[in-house]
Amino acid sequence: MSTRYLSIAITGAGGAGVISCGELLLRAWAREGGRGLLRKAYGPQIRGGESAALLKLTADERYTAASRYDAVVALDWDNFTRFEDEIVLDADSWVLCDEAQALPPAVVAAGARVVDVPFDELAAACHPEGRVNMLALGVLGRLLGLPATTLAELAGQKLAGKPRDYRDAATACIELGAARDIACQLPVPPMGNKGAWYLSGNQAAGLGALEAGIRFVAAYPITPASDVLEWMAGGLERVGGQLVQAEDELAAINMTIGAAFGGVPAFTATSGPGLALMTESIGLAVASETPVTILNVMRGGPSTGIPTKSEQSDLNIALHGLHGDAPHLVLAPLDIADCVFTTGWAVQLAQRLQTAAIVLSDQFIGQSTAIVSEPRRCAPFAATPAQDPGEEGAYLRYRLTGSGVSALVTPGDAGHRFTADGLEHNEKGTPSSRQSDHQRQLAKRQDKLTAFDFGGDWAQIDGDGPVALVSFGSSAAAVTEAANQLAESGVATRVISLRLLAPLQTAALAAALEGCSRVFVVEQNHGGQLFHYLRGQLDFGQPVHSYALAGPVPLSPENIAQAVATVIAEATRS
Repeated sequence: MSTRYLSIAITGAGGAGVISCGELLLRAWAREGGRGLLRKAYGPQIRGGESAALLKLTADERYTAASRYDAVVALDWDNFTRFEDEIVLDADSWVLCDEAQALPPAVVAAGARVVDVPFDELAAACHPEGRVNMLALGVLGRLLGLPATTLAELAGQKLAGKPRDYRDAATACIELGAARDIACQLPVPPMGNKGAWYLSGNQAAGLGALEAGIRFVAAYPITPASDVLEWMAGGLERVGGQLVQAEDELAAINMTIGAAFGGVPAFTATSGPGLALMTESIGLAVASETPVTILNVMRGGPSTGIPTKSEQSDLNIALHGLHGDAPHLVLAPLDIADCVFTTGWAVQLAQRLQTAAIVLSDQFIGQSTAIVSEPRRCAPFAATPAQDPGEEGAYLRYRLTGSGVSALVTPGDAGHRFTADGLEHNEKGTPSSRQSDHQRQLAKRQDKLTAFDFGGDWAQIDGDGPVALVSFGSSAAAVTEAANQLAESGVATRVISLRLLAPLQTAALAAALEGCSRVFVVEQNHGGQLFHYLRGQLDFGQPVHSYALAGPVPLSPENIAQAVATVIAEATRS
């Protein structure tokens, strides 16, 4: 059985309330001082289909997906086979279900210990409006040592807008479940300190954007980014901002650019198919030097792909998807809490450098909820002296400067008119097809990014061993845990988790790799996109290996550690 964490899967058909059960359980666990992660897994169907709340309760903030599950609470077995790759059971696992229902072959093959809990029968007998998910919540609360009163209070808050019978039924079912004696022993981890934050990666990204000054959002709903917009709508209202639901992604990005051109810090959120539609207009933001921030919550692709599952397969389009030479910023938060810092940093960089910034989150980070310590914030940039726009009538919007950043006035300021469109231009903004103007403006847009001092936040570096593990975004947590496992077997590593992907800090990365004898690039996509990007940008002086695995199953620290150990062992033998 697991000793470092407790993993629980609550499964059932879509609409059975398994996600609500998982959310309430994690909230109650947080209130008692625990730490943990809730992953939400469901099918791409609009209605029905499969659903699972995948919990990992921990003594610390080690937030990777569970590699196996200590317990499964099955409200029903509908479509459970679709989770067989994600919910791994063994002979030490417990399964709580109605034994009157036939067990899936995978559960039988695992030899898991089955405990009979007739959820439907008990819920129906408890209250006319009894719900099996609330009964399961009470059962799990008892196994975890959580007060039934806390669970009932939290359920009441969630159902505050429902009829009184619903709230009474929830309380009755929770109390019945908490009173039931279950012959099941779970390895409950110790609880830490209270007062932590409870948030998802999408909420954290929205918070970071608002705190960095975003006051206009335009977006079109798309899984798994829609709840960014839902959360930001209320926050924007409180700070005097506005959110517009556009008719499609083309309109969303153009509204965002329009607001930014008018002097309002602007933001949009989407996923891979939406980003593909936005690329031409993002090029307009680059050419016109209009600051915008685009959050891309990646999902499995190509095309519609797997909308409800995670993958890091949009790296190539984020880096290279704009036509022409269009230098821009690409960043990736490393975990749920880091979404606050990295998204805020991206907004500030876009404003400071007058360009487009793409932030690569993904479904694993975006739609998972975690209990975390107070997130790090992005401190505002130190104020810089405002550039003199020049005398009235002589304003040069795209003046060539030492930093590459030109004075930006608010459109409509008397005497400081300028043109901003997608055509190449001279310093004033007048369209020009002269090679000399094109070359100067291309260099200007490139140099302002490459010459900027991004400081030490371009990556997070842990350890100084001779084996380097390089990753980005949500892969960082799995790689860090794999490094810990390798250390236990005597392999010292150096973990480099990239936060700033473009412009790549090649000199800093080369310095971070000094003394390494071997490099492994780890990512969750099929083609090894980060591996090929780094090979094209950096002249490695040591062997470089790719560990690239497509989604939707999250990266396994155990499998990463095993792959690294195998390569090292083979190299030693040869």
